[in-house]
Amino acid sequence: MNIQPLIKTSKALVAAGKGLLAMDESTPTCDKRFEALGIPKTVEARRAWRELIITTPGLGQWISGVILYDETIRQSTKAGVPFLKVIKEAGIIPGIKVDAGAKSLAGWPDEKITEGLDGLRDRLVEYGRMGARFAKWRAVITIGDGIPSTSCIEANAHALARYAALCQEAGIVPIVEPEVLLDGPHSIERCREVTEQVLHAVFAHLIQQGIVLEGMLLKPNMVLSGSKNATRATVDDVADATVHCLLRTVPAAVPGIAFLSGGQPAEPATARLNAMNTRFPTLPWSVTFSFSRAIQQPALDLWRGDEANVPAAQKALAHRARCNAAAHRGEYDSSVEAADIFNGPGR
Repeated sequence: MNIQPLIKTSKALVAAGKGLLAMDESTPTCDKRFEALGIPKTVEARRAWRELIITTPGLGQWISGVILYDETIRQSTKAGVPFLKVIKEAGIIPGIKVDAGAKSLAGWPDEKITEGLDGLRDRLVEYGRMGARFAKWRAVITIGDGIPSTSCIEANAHALARYAALCQEAGIVPIVEPEVLLDGPHSIERCREVTEQVLHAVFAHLIQQGIVLEGMLLKPNMVLSGSKNATRATVDDVADATVHCLLRTVPAAVPGIAFLSGGQPAEPATARLNAMNTRFPTLPWSVTFSFSRAIQQPALDLWRGDEANVPAAQKALAHRARCNAAAHRGEYDSSVEAADIFNGPGR
């Protein structure tokens, strides 16, 4: 295995002032978001939405890589230009989601195991030939009464490690995504406890499988109060709890940590990322973003399937990408949030 290209790609994905855009929603997830806004749930509507995203002017200034879905990586613009060509010409690295989704974990009610290892070696070869340079696999961990169980954590950690080994074998950088879900009434302290337990297990399995840590990235959740908890942690509390958890669990050899948004609203997600980079300026890894809804949702709300709304939607998408890039540098504040990236200050 030639590890140098893996290391080079990993570092490029977390380059200063850039982050990842996750546009890897499965068809059911994408259709659900469309339905909420009255957008037709069709192949053409999904294609048009994804074209809007990747053709956003200047996107490569703030986005280092995009995570695609199997349908997306095979699509083209309305003019017939393959999406992969558009992405590469924008200076953005293409990646691909390769898991088959979370399914019920046998014997453990209310817990999930991510599937998709069968046939993954061959799929990675195909995606690599198409031009994908990194991949993503998501595991979901639920906090609840008596859960997560050790069995759930260990099963998902083992699957993440096997996926990562297959990726590196194929010359593809694995993004390892163990997500402790935001759903529930749990406290920020409980989230930190579970996240720490999960990350310890994940890295134990990654090391056991011989993963080259310098050639991978971690995509974790932030440490947050549960969505149904009445006590809301402050921006600084989230930053402190998250970074202290990571310092206790993530080896310094890992080049970068790219947070998932996990259902956070756009602006709070950006503010929390910024706080980590301002309060902890000398961390061993680059700390950036790999957001989906926290970048896409404002644009989707504007677009609503209407071609006439594309310019406004692209403007909103670029604005959120720019804000998150500023947060990666620790330079995000109200003036960045208020700035109009095409016309100067104001909205």
